[in-house]
Amino acid sequence: MSQYKIKKIQCLALAVLLALPWMAQAQRRTGESKPTPRYPDGSVNFGPAPGERGHWDTGVGNLSENFVQMNGAFLVHLDEDLDKVAPFQPWARALVKYRLETLGRDDPHPHCMPNGGPRQFHTPVGIEITESRDRSKIYVLSGGGPHSWRTIYMDGREHPSLDDYDPTYFGHSIGKWEGDTLVVDSVHFNERFWFARRPTGMVHTDALHLIERLSRPDYNTLHYEVTIDDPKAYTRPWTASWNVPWIEEDIEEYFCQDYNLDVDHIVGPGGVE
Repeated sequence: MSQYKIKKIQCLALAVLLALPWMAQAQRRTGESKPTPRYPDGSVNFGPAPGERGHWDTGVGNLSENFVQMNGAFLVHLDEDLDKVAPFQPWARALVKYRLETLGRDDPHPHCMPNGGPRQFHTPVGIEITESRDRSKIYVLSGGGPHSWRTIYMDGREHPSLDDYDPTYFGHSIGKWEGDTLVVDSVHFNERFWFARRPTGMVHTDALHLIERLSRPDYNTLHYEVTIDDPKAYTRPWTASWNVPWIEEDIEEYFCQDYNLDVDHIVGPGGVE
C-alpha cells in the first residue's frame, strides 16, 4: 500500500473519531435513538448495553382502550370520558366512577401495596427488566411503591391450578418470545390492588387474565401493550398500550415504607385528616 493511501486512511479515521462527539450530540438533539441492544445470540436485551447503565422511566401512559385526556390520574370529563376507557360491566363502571369522584382516597398504592398488572409499567420511580438465563426467568423490578419485583417464567411451564397457587399481587406469569416481542401470560391475581395509575381506581377481579407484549423498537423505547380479559368486570377483552422512555441513570433507591411520597394522597389531595 502506498504512503499516500496510508495517509488518506489515517486522515479518514481521525475525521471519524473527531466527529463521534458531534454525532452523539446531534443524536440527542434530534431525538434519534441507538439501535436495540441485543445479547450475543441476537435476542433483545431489555436492560442497558454492556458498560452502560439506565432504567425505564415509568410514570407515563394511561390504561384506556381509546385515548382519553387525563388531568393527573383523574379524568377531565368524568361521565363522557369514562365509557371511552374500557367496556365496563355496570357495577365496575359505578365503582370506578366512585373512586374517581373521591379522588382515589382508598387507593392501596399510597399504603405501600405492590402494583400488579399494567400499573407496574406506569408507576413513578421506574422499573428494570433483567433476564436470568441460567434460571430461565425474567424479572421486572419496581423502583416505586414497596420496591417489589415480579417473576416471569421462561422455561415452558404451564400455569398452576388455583388449588396449588394462592392469588398474589403479580399473579403467575409465563413468557415466550414471538420474534423480538416478549409475550407474557398472567393469571391468579388477588383483588387487593388497583391495576392502573391513570385513570386511578380501575377495577379487576380474581378472573383477571392478562396478555402483555413487551418490545424494544429502539434503545430508548419500551413499547408496552396489554390485553385485559376479565369477564366479571368487563363485557369483552380490551387492549391498551403506551411507550415507556429509557433514562441513562441508575434507578434510585426508594422504599415507601420509609419515605412515603404519596402520604398526601391517602385521603385525596387534601392530605391526611
